[in-house]
Amino acid sequence: MSRDCCGPEPVRDQEGPEQDRAADQHEELVPWWRDRVLALPVASGLLWVTGLLLDWTGATAPATVAYLLGLAAGGWTFVPGTLRRLVAGRGRARLGVGLLMTIAAAGAVLLGHVGEAAALAFLFSIAETLEDRAMDRAQQGLRALLSLIPQTARVLGPDGEVSVAAAQVARSDLLLVGAGQRVATDGIVTSGRSSVDTSAVTGESIPVEVGPGDEVPAGSVNGSGTLTIRATADGRDNSLTTIVRLVEQAHAAKGERARLADRIARPLVPTVLIAAALIAAFGVLVGDPGTWVERALVVLVAASPCALAIAVPVTVISAIGSASKFGVVIKSGVAFEQLGTIRTVALDKTGTLTRNEPRVVAVHLRPDRTEDEVLALAAALEATSSHPLAQAIAVAAVERPEAIDVQEHPGQGVSGVIGGRRVRVGSPRWIDPAGFDDRVEAMAGQGMSVIAVESDGQVVGVIGIRDELRPEARDAVAALHAQGLRTVMLTGDNALTAAAIAAHAGIDDVYAELLPADKAEHILRLSEQAPTAMIGDGINDAPALARATVGIAMGATGSAAAVESADVAFTGHDLRLIPQALAHAKRGRAIMTANIALALAIIVVLFPLALFGVLGLAAVVLVHEVAEVVVILNGLRAARPKNGATTDGVVRHEADAPLHELPTGPRTV
Repeated sequence: MSRDCCGPEPVRDQEGPEQDRAADQHEELVPWWRDRVLALPVASGLLWVTGLLLDWTGATAPATVAYLLGLAAGGWTFVPGTLRRLVAGRGRARLGVGLLMTIAAAGAVLLGHVGEAAALAFLFSIAETLEDRAMDRAQQGLRALLSLIPQTARVLGPDGEVSVAAAQVARSDLLLVGAGQRVATDGIVTSGRSSVDTSAVTGESIPVEVGPGDEVPAGSVNGSGTLTIRATADGRDNSLTTIVRLVEQAHAAKGERARLADRIARPLVPTVLIAAALIAAFGVLVGDPGTWVERALVVLVAASPCALAIAVPVTVISAIGSASKFGVVIKSGVAFEQLGTIRTVALDKTGTLTRNEPRVVAVHLRPDRTEDEVLALAAALEATSSHPLAQAIAVAAVERPEAIDVQEHPGQGVSGVIGGRRVRVGSPRWIDPAGFDDRVEAMAGQGMSVIAVESDGQVVGVIGIRDELRPEARDAVAALHAQGLRTVMLTGDNALTAAAIAAHAGIDDVYAELLPADKAEHILRLSEQAPTAMIGDGINDAPALARATVGIAMGATGSAAAVESADVAFTGHDLRLIPQALAHAKRGRAIMTANIALALAIIVVLFPLALFGVLGLAAVVLVHEVAEVVVILNGLRAARPKNGATTDGVVRHEADAPLHELPTGPRTV
């Protein structure tokens, strides 16, 4: 029966994602009217109702038989397991709620209350079966993720095309993916062009155009073209199986509320047993054992913590499984609970708020120079650099002359000789942009990174490079503000550029010109003021992600170090997932709190009513089990993401509005 109420069940051996998927296919949740597990509880209920009707007509003996058969049917679902655990268990592991119910049912029969015992067996068995179905339903979304991986894949080998099991695909295999087919594992397109639907994996509804060199995640659906993809991950260990593994492990790391529920529930079972024994002993001492033994049995049921034990797990599993379906992987119950407390959201700039695709957007020259000439000088020196700004210049340049004696000056720029001329390319802090000062300030104010180009000691031009905001950035920040959250941008870029980007995005505060250690220090300080989430995607963000209350990595494009350091990872890069995830976690946290409060209230109210004989066994059983069903149904509500989480109360903006038309700027610190 219930894994939380009646004790732990044997854990299925972990044989890998493919075996897990096969097992999950056999464990598909069937409709309740076809679920054979419900047969015994339903039979128990029918027999109990039959007993009530026979009792009402005066057929006492047949009614007793019906009650006993109903008791046997309901008891069979939890009594054998309870007795096995009692024999094999150690310490508190054997003192589960099932033991309380078994004692109560047996005692009721001995006292001649067979009808009440049958009611207890029916209601407890049906509640526990519904609880197990709820837990299975909460995990259905997770199981559905694995079904996104096709059973087979078409592999191109020396002898032509071969069909193999998806789990047997190896790194570097060439996969042929036809129109409408799913991609078996992560890979890079080597030939062909098409659009791929990644909505089931990343939560992004718009198909993405892909061609040679583009990455394609496992589980995405190919459009109308045919693609040849080189696998970058094994069929058993790709981004999709990693998501499933992380979510499966998430509820094992319990959060604050889960630990609170456990701290209360674990000692409560032996405490209830002792209390019931003392009540029965009191009845012997006062000479009325029948009445007080019966009350002891009622107290056993009234104070059982089954609803308390299930209050948090069903909510956490429902919410984490649901989040994975819209592209948010939450690694633990702790992370899920903390995500619901966030008051400040700190965002990295490059690659998180921006596209991480810098482009040359402005070039200002001396009158005797041409744009192609200045770009060529810069491209010649930047040819061997892997810096994103260097790549932007290389793309913009029409030609690239040969440079010799090239030297890199870390944090400043590059120098070398081109055609006998001494050339320097770098930051205006290193090369004095004499004659271009106003231009440099204006470009920085428009969110550009400025590169000065100097030839033989004279500045010949300045180049403005800008990494554009992601089109959804302003909407995401506005949605965070609509939830009452503070936003902060952390960046290593210069203060003017950072302030311009932040103002365009609508961010409250900016911390600029930061090293990775500085980011971590700022995050620590922000976290001391209020629960803070840090969102980043690069290696330099890893220390800050680890220091935050909750670290969130942009998983689709993020570095391995960032994803490893984070508590939450996005499988896509749509920033509107941030407010959606925060609203989802806040709602789930509220549901958990309500569940715990309800479970405790039921115990607090029923205990004195049972002790003083106000309620009998049948009434207490009914109230208690109905409360458990309410807790389960409430927990399952956490599977539904908060509607409109990304747009409620948000005025949409045109993301590509010119940067020079900026609103009031943010506070730069």
